[in-house]
Amino acid sequence: MDTPIYYSKTEFIETDTGNKVSRRATIAGPQNIILGGKTIISSGAIIRGDLRRTGPGHAVVISLGRYCLVGEGCVMRCACLSILRGCRLTEDTSRPPYKTYRGNFNYYPMKIGDHVHIGANTVVEAATIGNHVVIGKNCIIGKFTIIKDCAQVADNTVIPPNTVVPALALFSGSPGRFVEDLPESTQELVESQTKHYYTRFQPLDR
Repeated sequence: MDTPIYYSKTEFIETDTGNKVSRRATIAGPQNIILGGKTIISSGAIIRGDLRRTGPGHAVVISLGRYCLVGEGCVMRCACLSILRGCRLTEDTSRPPYKTYRGNFNYYPMKIGDHVHIGANTVVEAATIGNHVVIGKNCIIGKFTIIKDCAQVADNTVIPPNTVVPALALFSGSPGRFVEDLPESTQELVESQTKHYYTRFQPLDR
């Protein structure tokens, strides 16, 4: 059996569904964030659930499936566009992505599937990330990006806005480009790795 990955029990909050969230992570708007279960949010991660569509009540802004890992220092915020009068499309890079209509800001939700690992210090503004996806460290996943099932993004990759990363594809570089097809066994391999990582992630002071 591999060596456990120990963490201090006082540093993490564990939910009834097995999610483990570092007290050193910043979770803004937690009522608008869904964690599917057995997901780990590491120290220094920032998840912006407070960027939501206008209107009363709660709205799901960011949802993560089961057995996900958000690495140390990751930033996750939902994607959107600014639509001005006359239907002219623009982007404002000074703030998180959004859509304006008659003076209102509308933020579009981000959905992340099961068995997704996101490496340290990666910034994610994707629209959708599928199941069994691995994203390396120090990456930038641009606005409205769609990453399909069983895809992988190498370390230090910059994925431009509106990119579609196909299923079973490896992307790398800046800007990120297709490198090679991944084997059909990727789903089983990634699922095994994510479950194994969660099992190894154990409190030091039980």
